[in-house]
Amino acid sequence: MNDDQTMTIRQMCDAFDVTPRTLRFYEAKELLFPIRDGQKRLFTRRDRARLKLILRGKRFGFSLEEIRQLLHLYHMGDQQQTQITTTYGIAQKRLAELVVQRDDLNTAILELEDQLKWGEKMLASLNQTKKAAE
Repeated sequence: MNDDQTMTIRQMCDAFDVTPRTLRFYEAKELLFPIRDGQKRLFTRRDRARLKLILRGKRFGFSLEEIRQLLHLYHMGDQQQTQITTTYGIAQKRLAELVVQRDDLNTAILELEDQLKWGEKMLASLNQTKKAAE
C-alpha cells in the first residue's frame, strides 16, 4: 500500500486489530480525523500514525486525554520539542507507577504462593488423618 493511500474503516480494523467502534470512539474524542465521504470514513497516513501512537499510549497506561493533549502538541512549530519533552515527563511518571504496581503484584504473588503451600500442607495432613481413621 502506498503511504499516501487512504484506508477504509475495515482496512484500519484489520491492520491495527481494533474494532470499528474503537475507531469511531477515537474520532469522537478528537484523536483521529478521517475524511468523510458520505457515510464512509477514509483514514490517511496521518491517521495511521496517530492510531499507532494512541495504541502505544494506551498500552503504556496513558489516559485518552493525555494522549489527545500529546498529539495536539505535534503542531507547536518547535520541531516537536514540546511534544517530546511533555511525553517524556508523562512517561517517567507512568513508569514509576508501573514499577510500584509490579512490586505490589510481586508481593501479592509471593503471599499467595505461601498461602497455597500452607493449604497443600493442611490438605495433606487432613488426608493422612482421614486415611489413618479408615
